[in-house]
Amino acid sequence: MVRSARRRRSHSHATAVATAMSLLTLGLATAPGATAAAQPRIDLKVLVVDNGDSPVRAVAAQLKSTGIPYTTVDLTDAGRPAITQAFLSDTVNGTPRAKYQGVVLPNEAPFGAGSAEQTALETYERTYGIPQVDAYTWAHPGVGLDPTGEGGWAGTLDGRTAAVTDAGRAGYFGYLDGAVTFEDNDPSVQESYGYVARPRTGFTSYVDLPVPAGSGRGSLIGEYRHDGRRELVVTFAHNHYQQQFRVLARGIVEWLTQGVHLGRARNYFAVHVDDVFAPDSRWDTARDCTPGGFGCAGGDGEGTPPIRMTAADAVYAARWQREHSFTLDLVYNAGSGEQWKSQNGGVDALAGQLLADKARYRWINHTYTHPFLGCTQDTSTVPWSCAGNADGSTRYMSRADISAEIRNNHDWGLAKGLPLDRTELVTGEHSGLRTLPQQPDDNPHLAGALADNGVTWLASDNSREPDQRPAGAALTVPRHPMNVYYNVGTDAEMADEYNWIYTSAADGGSGVCENNPSSTCLAAPLDVATGYRSYIVPREARTALGHVVSGDPRPHYAHQSNLAEDRTLYPVLNQVLADYQALFADNTPMENLGQRAIGTELQRRTAWQTALTNGTVTAYRIGDKVTVKAPSGTQIPVTAPEGTTKQLPLGTSAFGTPYAGGRSAWTKPELLQSAVTLKLP
Repeated sequence: MVRSARRRRSHSHATAVATAMSLLTLGLATAPGATAAAQPRIDLKVLVVDNGDSPVRAVAAQLKSTGIPYTTVDLTDAGRPAITQAFLSDTVNGTPRAKYQGVVLPNEAPFGAGSAEQTALETYERTYGIPQVDAYTWAHPGVGLDPTGEGGWAGTLDGRTAAVTDAGRAGYFGYLDGAVTFEDNDPSVQESYGYVARPRTGFTSYVDLPVPAGSGRGSLIGEYRHDGRRELVVTFAHNHYQQQFRVLARGIVEWLTQGVHLGRARNYFAVHVDDVFAPDSRWDTARDCTPGGFGCAGGDGEGTPPIRMTAADAVYAARWQREHSFTLDLVYNAGSGEQWKSQNGGVDALAGQLLADKARYRWINHTYTHPFLGCTQDTSTVPWSCAGNADGSTRYMSRADISAEIRNNHDWGLAKGLPLDRTELVTGEHSGLRTLPQQPDDNPHLAGALADNGVTWLASDNSREPDQRPAGAALTVPRHPMNVYYNVGTDAEMADEYNWIYTSAADGGSGVCENNPSSTCLAAPLDVATGYRSYIVPREARTALGHVVSGDPRPHYAHQSNLAEDRTLYPVLNQVLADYQALFADNTPMENLGQRAIGTELQRRTAWQTALTNGTVTAYRIGDKVTVKAPSGTQIPVTAPEGTTKQLPLGTSAFGTPYAGGRSAWTKPELLQSAVTLKLP
């Protein structure tokens, strides 16, 4: 009798759990009248089953960049854990626990249909209402789609345009307004392949396109509900670097997590304009070099007058900002401007105009005269080398000299009423930081000079050092160099220098592209009259937009020369902003942050990834309550639906700020609280 009674109690509890689960399947909502004990705990972590293919790794990369914790099971690892009910679920303090809120698979059945592991996974998903993403699969009835031969199609998607359906726009893809065009960077290479198929019963398409050589529209991303489970079926191959995936990845992840997850993703774009007030050297189209530069005889003024903005250029910059609702960061050298002024009759109309519009911009200290702040450069050889002291040690610029460059420029800006943040600094050529191969270490005097001036955010070159790192007590803010050269003022000069770098010696170029494994030569030189606008601008805009849609907050940088003469930077910026506006809904704005805010974002991301790696984060939801615990002082990124509130010591407040149809924030427990507690709508 005792055993029978125990069996009856166990059966009753299991029935209550199963009932709650069946109700949760439609969106993890709490069933009316359900007891707290019947509601499972769903850990905010994702399971990724990796077979080594790029589609599943692309989704994993999106999880990581968003800040969502995940566990990877590598199918190529003979020692991997088996997928069992014990691996997937257990109980915590008597509450049933699902260890993963979502599952990412390379396809719909990577363990084999009917196998013990596949059955265990499907049972888990059905029991706890866990969504599954099929990172890439073919069209067939098993995923709710007609086979290719029945009104569907399979082939190259390069250059084709997909659209978000009404169902997708009403759901997790509602952050998109416009069409999504598949990349076609090289007509001779197949870049994307996929299946475009008609949905069957139970399938709702979220992203589709016209069936090529057929009728109607076919799905590329859609949800298949069957067997008490939900699958997001993706029928095109992709990798994390392709723009179409980057644009659609947010929707895939939000669907997978049902809009409730750790981590946050926003789109950022900031542009630093270096050398403001200073002139920049000009490319010599006859000698294919820059006078005054290393390896080019002669100095500035020998046939190539320097490039410097005019007052008219400054008026245009202010008007452009206003028309595009975008703020540029002016990275200025006051001493170079004062020298220019003294050499030109004591008048500087450019400075007068920029200072008249000073409140329209953000301003960043770029040192007073733009010197190289690292080792003393020995230019007797090409490339240059670091000069040495008598004892064989490297000769560096002194702490006093570096500090004076920073201080004098900042003081000038304060005297002119510039809206400055003394914690931000961009050094000339990112000097002072290590410069490989000549200077493998930071100038040992740099950290002290930064501390002398209260600098805590120091720009670095993302192409050389993409990771944020310390420079004394400061942290670097890596910047993306824009492929709009500092030493050109016209479209023709830009195309000419581009040809020199990217054409073979046989075509009149330098031939550097032939010997560089990371470069590719142009098939033929660009027309210098049209090549910049027709070829270079679209490529550079696509690269910059790729950074934006991948949620990379790092700023881009160009130079004041690019706002002068032909104003070569604006076509790139115009295309980035126009393409973004065409793609994204108004609820997903491009965020335009200053250097300190960008540095802080990168710092928080690093700390968050460290906490996740160390396993010191606990996060779960039970019904409509989300609980997150992390090491003391850790800023926690969380995303939740509109209407979510945060528990305060007394009462509640709206959680986060709106973005892309949800709300998100970096947050932490309030005073006297040990965890962040959210209540979902």
